[in-house]
Amino acid sequence: MDTTNTKGYLDMELLRFTTAGSVDDGKSTLIGRLLYDSKSIFEDQLEAVEEASRSRGNEEVNLALLTDGLRAEREQGITIDVAYRYFATPKRKFIIADTPGHIQYTRNMVTGASTADLAVILVDARHGIMEQTIRHSYVASLLAIKEVVVCVNKMDLVDFSKEVFDKIVEDYKKMSTSLELFHVEFIPISAKLGDNVVNASDNMKWYGGKTLLDYLETVPLHYGNNDYMRLPVQYVVRPISDNYPDFRGYAGRLASGAVKVGDKVKAYPSGLCSTVKGIYLGEKSLESAITPESVDLTLEDDIDISRGDVIVSASGKQPMMEQDVELNVCWFRNSPLAVGKKYVILHSAQETFGIVKEIEYKIDINTQDKIYTVDQLVMNDIARVHLKTADPLVYDYYKSNRTMGSLIFIEEGTNDTVGAGMIVPEE
Repeated sequence: MDTTNTKGYLDMELLRFTTAGSVDDGKSTLIGRLLYDSKSIFEDQLEAVEEASRSRGNEEVNLALLTDGLRAEREQGITIDVAYRYFATPKRKFIIADTPGHIQYTRNMVTGASTADLAVILVDARHGIMEQTIRHSYVASLLAIKEVVVCVNKMDLVDFSKEVFDKIVEDYKKMSTSLELFHVEFIPISAKLGDNVVNASDNMKWYGGKTLLDYLETVPLHYGNNDYMRLPVQYVVRPISDNYPDFRGYAGRLASGAVKVGDKVKAYPSGLCSTVKGIYLGEKSLESAITPESVDLTLEDDIDISRGDVIVSASGKQPMMEQDVELNVCWFRNSPLAVGKKYVILHSAQETFGIVKEIEYKIDINTQDKIYTVDQLVMNDIARVHLKTADPLVYDYYKSNRTMGSLIFIEEGTNDTVGAGMIVPEE
């Protein structure tokens, strides 16, 4: 094998972020402005948007059309489903999840934000903090998104007023005191005109912070440390060939931390320990790997490891292993979640069965009030439930490790994904 030592194979950091806000707050226009001003769109795409803008009677290019890809959405002028867009700058790569603002699409918002490192929440400068702002901030907290950027948009419609911006910042800070938000940044922008999106605004000299793109390019990414390494095993690699007669690798994507050759590791659920002998990307040998790289590990000892098992650092914090867990659940389907019904549970690379033993309470995501005596959940409901699984789950709490702390419900027979859960400590 090629034994060239490298630290890893990711040549550029990837930031996943989601956008959310009230209807007509300008989410799609903001993303269009990011793509346009960062020169991340092709000439033929721009020509198509210019033509679509003219056909709709717009006096200027409607940048929102760069992201509202479905014809039905364009005709209604709103965003319905999650739209994913990709772009890159010389400093970083980005995946954007443009999520809907309507309460009836809470499940879409949860889906789009579930893998995000950062949330961009738009607030209309004319209207201030709205019900949707509270709801989206709560979902960001629920999904343990580390970084939140509150973009106060349409500043051009309030004469670029510092007083208006400061009042919204003050109101948001008061509103969010009960939410578990790691870090919140505030940026005054005009997505339509481009102020403080990619380029600094000449109309808001009083603002001394970063533009949105500057912030997205420099915000720290939280991958954890070596002592908190988690590698869910997706596949056991056994080539059985003349070139690799004895090769046994454990393939997976690092869920947190980093690993290097020589590290002491432990396999769950067996609890057996070994030492990392090699790290491979295909036939290339690596010295180390970091989250979120996908690699094969080989170990010094021939221990029993199968798909669904988890390899972790032998030192530092260990994962939990239980059959009874507490979850925050978002339900995705019209067919209700029923207490006592059996579901297929997919947790990382592990598949097992589970039943909901109890719905402790449902959450009103507008007020965060807890609604007790609930016997079922319907689409878009968020609730705290008690789940019992047929096999033990090897997990960390969702707020410390989103991959190891999340799972999905699959309905038997249809194979539909009907819900998503986040493992939390018991109250």
